[in-house]
Amino acid sequence: MIDRRVLLMGAAAVLGFGAIRWLDADDVEAAGSFEIQKTDGEWRALLTRAQYDVLRLHRTEVPGSSPLNREKRKGTFSCAACALPLFASDTKYESGTGWPSFYRPLPDAVGTRADYALLMRRTEVHCARCGGHLGHVFSDGPPPTGQRYCMNGVALAFMPDAPA
Repeated sequence: MIDRRVLLMGAAAVLGFGAIRWLDADDVEAAGSFEIQKTDGEWRALLTRAQYDVLRLHRTEVPGSSPLNREKRKGTFSCAACALPLFASDTKYESGTGWPSFYRPLPDAVGTRADYALLMRRTEVHCARCGGHLGHVFSDGPPPTGQRYCMNGVALAFMPDAPA
């Protein structure tokens, strides 16, 4: 049987979570200041289901599922939605997390915002041109930055450098 206190505490937790999300005014979708603007229908037509789920709905791919985890060639990782170059391959490293990880983005390639989706503060990373959700950045990365840009592989496209 559910005790009234348990029911009230559960309702308060749900309301508290909603308040945190509502107060988080940095929402990428609401910002509306991105160079590339598309309707939801246009994004759905352009992206695969998995890309749409991550880039537009802020979901996360299954760890270890991306072939980009094993990508070792020299080249550039770009946004899968708008092709903006995001990360150079020489900043990619094996973090052991199951997602492609980088210690530094290219200049002016990404933006960040506070993310409370798991009821704790994380820093979400999005494409600076289209606002697509890429992943999160953490302060447990390697030198020289100490940052770990933990990206969803499905949100990225890889373009290898031309052979020399």
